[in-house]
Amino acid sequence: MTVRTDSGFDAGPEHALRVPLFTGLWDDAALFPPGNAPMAEAVPAHRLYRIEWFAEFVRYFLVGAAHVPELLPLADPDEPLRVVLVAPGGPSTVGPAVHSIVDTPGLILEGIEVAGDGELGKAAAVLHRYLPDMTAGYVEVLKGAGLDADLDSLAGTYGRPKFRTGGTAPHAFPDEAELAAFVHGCRIRELPFKVTAGLHNAVRHTDPTTGFEHHGYLNLMLATHEAVVGADPDAIADVLAIRDSVELARRALALTLVERTRLRGYLTSYGTCSVAEPLQDALTLGLLSEPEPESEPASDPEPEPDPDPESEPVSEPESASKPAHHAGD
Repeated sequence: MTVRTDSGFDAGPEHALRVPLFTGLWDDAALFPPGNAPMAEAVPAHRLYRIEWFAEFVRYFLVGAAHVPELLPLADPDEPLRVVLVAPGGPSTVGPAVHSIVDTPGLILEGIEVAGDGELGKAAAVLHRYLPDMTAGYVEVLKGAGLDADLDSLAGTYGRPKFRTGGTAPHAFPDEAELAAFVHGCRIRELPFKVTAGLHNAVRHTDPTTGFEHHGYLNLMLATHEAVVGADPDAIADVLAIRDSVELARRALALTLVERTRLRGYLTSYGTCSVAEPLQDALTLGLLSEPEPESEPASDPEPEPDPDPESEPVSEPESASKPAHHAGD
């Protein structure tokens, strides 16, 4: 399938950046603001994502510690749910929620995210205690003057840094320089990271309803690439500020397989309460293309029965050479 997109590219399968650029990029945060989906809707929706053509791009189901009791009755051992526990209330809320999840058949704990709130040492310790083997833990760090110290404190621990890129109020949105400082700080310390909130769209923009300045997830990907190849914070911030979708798509399509793999080694995923919106942007910009549905193999038409020579009128030889008519001709 070839799609003419508003980026100006012919986005055929040979150009679509399928893997690894989008693999596991979107953590399903449907339960969180501003989506606030009810648990009874969010869980079935996530299970549908797991069987859609874009399943490889959707990572885990995020559940807040306070909402774990609502999740337990929806667990199904026949359809295991891979979940990440989010503990915005800090380290003290992690233990009871973890026990509830791991003791429930049909729930698989894939990671823990906990707010630092000035207690990064305690947050890292609780991850060390409760993280299952081969899973990842994240500690939310704050923008501002203490960022470098927070990143230093996480280096060498079980906690990877998590950074907030949006929310329901203007102060929740870091500016380009603040986000660039985080990306650069993670790169120079070789810390994989994730971000959360505000990244429903690929390209930086101003929300026409709220007036909030939203970062674009494609901007962030390309800014991470710049950090990986050695750019300074100012150059990283310049990429975060780009609002030209054609230019961003051009840069993304020019990334090599090695470059995509390296940037995703740092930017592991981001939480979004909508999967449909970022997916649609990727399709519109020609970065992904939906596969054509598989068609049913054509069946051979049933042969016409041999005519009975005794019933054929001898005086009409044309009927013997006239091609048989089949449905659909």
